[in-house]
Amino acid sequence: MNLQGLWVAFTTIIVREVRRFTRIWPQTLLPPAVTMTLYFIIFGNLIGSRIGEMGGYDYMQFIVPGLIMMSVITNSYSNVVSSFFSMKFQRSIEELLVSPVPNWIILAGYVAGGMARGLSIGLIVTVVSLAFTHLSIHNLPMVVITVFLTSALFSLGGFINAMLATKFDDISIVPTFVLTPLTYLGGVFYSIQLLPDFWQGVSMANPILYMVNGFRYGILGVSDVNPFVSLGMILVFITILTAISLRMLARGKGIRH
Repeated sequence: MNLQGLWVAFTTIIVREVRRFTRIWPQTLLPPAVTMTLYFIIFGNLIGSRIGEMGGYDYMQFIVPGLIMMSVITNSYSNVVSSFFSMKFQRSIEELLVSPVPNWIILAGYVAGGMARGLSIGLIVTVVSLAFTHLSIHNLPMVVITVFLTSALFSLGGFINAMLATKFDDISIVPTFVLTPLTYLGGVFYSIQLLPDFWQGVSMANPILYMVNGFRYGILGVSDVNPFVSLGMILVFITILTAISLRMLARGKGIRH
């Protein structure tokens, strides 16, 4: 395919993915906004008033970056895993497989679609948070780079999950038993400085900790880990998952029988 053909294929996948989640916005865009509003009310206002400050900031301000990142992570992941598995289930994925579209374009299109939903939800949650607290950006490039890379990373994770899934139950196992625990234990609601030394060391093995703290550093200027280490780890994970995804596509893992 020539360059124009590649661009048409790429944009077609993205447009399809964006239309997919915007068409059913009461199921895709509204629930995260409602859920995060409840988090702000319960954890920020009610519990936060008793906790006081954390990391030198009001507790509400402290948890907002983590909640924004949590919404980006979950929605980037869920968009790709549900969309790609649905195409497998309906066998419409065969139309892509027999087309001259390269595997890397297919992967890039789905990842970009997942990022579109994840970043849209992140923006919505950010706007909602402004009704509860004041946010000032400490380092804008760090904010933008971290949220984009994190969204891309979990879109890739959702793609791999969809490739391996054989039934609808399989696409909920990772979010329920892996993604959710790691997110809640990734410093969204607390600083790991509050933990004993042993559990601080255990927390350092959680990759989501680095993403949450990198984003928090960009907004508040505070972090439990070096923000540049966070970016480095995200890039390493993206490289690994991209290689795995392309390898699975080339072998037809889960989509060619």
